[in-house]
Amino acid sequence: MPLCFAKSRQTVQNAVGRRSSLLVTRGWHRLVWPVCSAAWLLSGCASPAGGTSATGQVLEGAAPERLSAEARLPREQTADQQVQHVLHRLAFGPRPGDVEAVRRFGVDAWIEQQLHPERLPDSVTTALMGRYQTVSMTAEQLLAEYPPANVALAALARRGNGVVSAEDSARLRQQARRSTQFLGELASSRVARAVVSERQLEEVLVDFWENHFNVFAGKDRTRYFLTDYDRTIRQHALGNFRALLGAVAKSPAMLYYLDNWQSVADSGRPTLQPVRANARAGSRAAQRRADVARQRVMDRMAQNPALQQLAQRRRGLNENYARELMELHTLGVDGGYTQQDVIAVAQALTGWTLERGAQGGGFVFRGQVHDAGAKTILGKSFPAGRGVEEGEAVLDLLASRPQTATFIASKLARRLVSDTPPPALVARAAATFRRTDGDIRETVRTIVTSPEFFSTAAYRAKVKSPFELVASTLRALQAPADGTPRTAQVVSRLGQPIFGHQAPNGYPEVGSAWMNTGAILNRINFGLTVASGRMAGVRLAQWPSYRTLASLNREAQVEGVIRDLLGGAVSSDTRQVLMTGTNPFLAARGAGTDTLLTDPDDDEPRMTPAARRATVAPTGLALIVGLALGAPEFQRR
Repeated sequence: MPLCFAKSRQTVQNAVGRRSSLLVTRGWHRLVWPVCSAAWLLSGCASPAGGTSATGQVLEGAAPERLSAEARLPREQTADQQVQHVLHRLAFGPRPGDVEAVRRFGVDAWIEQQLHPERLPDSVTTALMGRYQTVSMTAEQLLAEYPPANVALAALARRGNGVVSAEDSARLRQQARRSTQFLGELASSRVARAVVSERQLEEVLVDFWENHFNVFAGKDRTRYFLTDYDRTIRQHALGNFRALLGAVAKSPAMLYYLDNWQSVADSGRPTLQPVRANARAGSRAAQRRADVARQRVMDRMAQNPALQQLAQRRRGLNENYARELMELHTLGVDGGYTQQDVIAVAQALTGWTLERGAQGGGFVFRGQVHDAGAKTILGKSFPAGRGVEEGEAVLDLLASRPQTATFIASKLARRLVSDTPPPALVARAAATFRRTDGDIRETVRTIVTSPEFFSTAAYRAKVKSPFELVASTLRALQAPADGTPRTAQVVSRLGQPIFGHQAPNGYPEVGSAWMNTGAILNRINFGLTVASGRMAGVRLAQWPSYRTLASLNREAQVEGVIRDLLGGAVSSDTRQVLMTGTNPFLAARGAGTDTLLTDPDDDEPRMTPAARRATVAPTGLALIVGLALGAPEFQRR
């Protein structure tokens, strides 16, 4: 059943949804899309009618557990628009039957339900995750089962006395592919959860936080720590921000990605080891033991080139994590900190490292490399001689700053409401964040029950990211989750590789970043290719509306597609495209192809362009559906 509603799903009615006579046009060009000759593309999609719904309106359903003060304020969106809006902003789009279910249950009751994912049964997702072999594995298990190619090479060289045969080379190439196999499973599981989970708001926020605390899979061994990282983010996605911040700071993925695991006190700076060693009797014996241990390390290094290379790296303070912690994770770029603050925070976090270094293990604090000197951070004094608690105090300080509340509230509002969120809403959300000591659930509640969230300006105001586009397409057509990496690869080819953003700032949360001529063409081609049955697991005949619409005339099919896929309201340009079966933007640039969905390991890349186009040219109802998936109304949320 969709969205865990107790009532059984009713069949979608065939009647065409009611359209408002007051609809006006909002152009896609407002998102800095390229100017083109296609008037349809520039005309955009229909924005909602004006008018105010009943305060805190519950649509033919149970009353919500509790209504916030925000939820009791008047809303500009109509009742039907509110249903569409929450399903596109707080979920990855509706599945067949979801609109009717939310209408019966009530918008506010549904929001309250989604704010408590722990109360929602999600057995389908649990069973689906059980089909993945690696998503529950630890970094240590992954390193043992899928070792990096250079580790395998060293092992082969030792066995062959330094000689690597042709057979060994082939084995190494296979091992190199295997060493990234688990990353494909993790990316696939991310898309699968977005498609099938009943806990849709949780999935939206997991996507948000994993982007906020971005980690790049392509840096060295970072990929081995990502399954643990995904579990860490999920655990705190709707919890307390300080707890989330601390969990991320200690996560092997973040420690490795931003190099804090290698950050140690600069020479000349005091550390905890001398202080504690001198305070103990037998310091000379301790020194002798340290000398023996150091010699053992040197002996191992002589036998292991990888350790030699690590030892040759510059040792000392590393500011990478400290800088991003303030600029990207908490205060924001204009958060009032200085370069000296960055240095002091980096010093406070020295010794926060990995138990076994690049080999993994959990978080460990090593006092012997921790900068134990006195520090001043954001005007607050930190006395000398403190250990791991000093780093914890720094995180406390950053999480409690007013700038952090404003920065997090602004980013959440940008994701959930508008590319340019209203300042008044950001201020109220920041106030909630401060009042609740960083309660993410309550901060989100303030945003998603606000009049600004349900304003006419917010309706269809956001452009879907590639991840959102693919997930919403599969949900709209009631396609099963794809347990292979293929669907995640489509997300990547559309421009958003999962865990593939190299810089720590994450993917943009504004529509203009996703829109250029090539991106638009890819999105339109994507819709046509999906409708032609060329995407893994998607069969148009399995779409519940297909059987009803297949026997109708063209006009009735267009009306049915508008109702069931596009929320019942489209611009005249979109309707014209669906009726004629011709997209002017696409026609001006050649017929669509399925290159986005072509596996480079298949034989299809050897096909001629004409032959490839012939395999993906939908007709009839499939063509209408494909064009609808590429329409502005579907590309927006």
